[in-house]
Amino acid sequence: MNNPQLKHLHSVNHTNGVINSVVTNVLHDKRSKRSIFLKWLRKLHGWIGLWGAALGLLFGVTGILQNHRTILKIPAAQAQETMLQLPLPMPAPADAQALANWLQHELAFDRVATKVRSEPQKTVAWGDKSMKQPAHWSAVFSSPSVNFQAEYWLGNNFVSVKRSDNNIFASLNSLHKGNGVGIGWILLADTVAGSIIFLSLTGVLLWSLLNRRRMIGAGIGLTSLAIGIALAWQAM
Repeated sequence: MNNPQLKHLHSVNHTNGVINSVVTNVLHDKRSKRSIFLKWLRKLHGWIGLWGAALGLLFGVTGILQNHRTILKIPAAQAQETMLQLPLPMPAPADAQALANWLQHELAFDRVATKVRSEPQKTVAWGDKSMKQPAHWSAVFSSPSVNFQAEYWLGNNFVSVKRSDNNIFASLNSLHKGNGVGIGWILLADTVAGSIIFLSLTGVLLWSLLNRRRMIGAGIGLTSLAIGIALAWQAM
């Protein structure tokens, strides 16, 4: 080992060995971290998908029914309507909100009115004459399964109420659109919408990490997004 060239060669080989070892360890750590991240992302993707599966099925089926209710005229969602007249109490309600409160008790409805309107007296055209139209009060009570629409013209001694009883498909459509539901259902539906967004993002991320042809995937994703925006714009 007294030869300087041999000493230099031994030193270079030792240095290269150390560098190769460090590079190998770094690559191993990166692969290990990437593997752990992918495993965690797959599990999270699966659990979020399981959470939104049941309600996603509900929103998917009712969405199809709503999309094709005009063209295909699917008669799935139906409502049975009945009319009645309720005599006013004495003394009569003082305003539209008081009328809505009385109707809620009289109809034994467990929810407050979703819409209360009060239109003042006004002059309207009647042929070649003008007539005074009395004030008009209205109130709407809604739930996924039943709806009440009440109308009262000031001066009458009764209130006209139209009741609509929804079948199962109409009730599901009401849930889909959020008609007559409480804050709990709205927040639950928001979590489903959030899970769909999360599944879309994690799905693209998983595909890009597991597939080397990332540019093709990015092109497909951007193309589908552009087509969706164009179709939505055309439908408006």
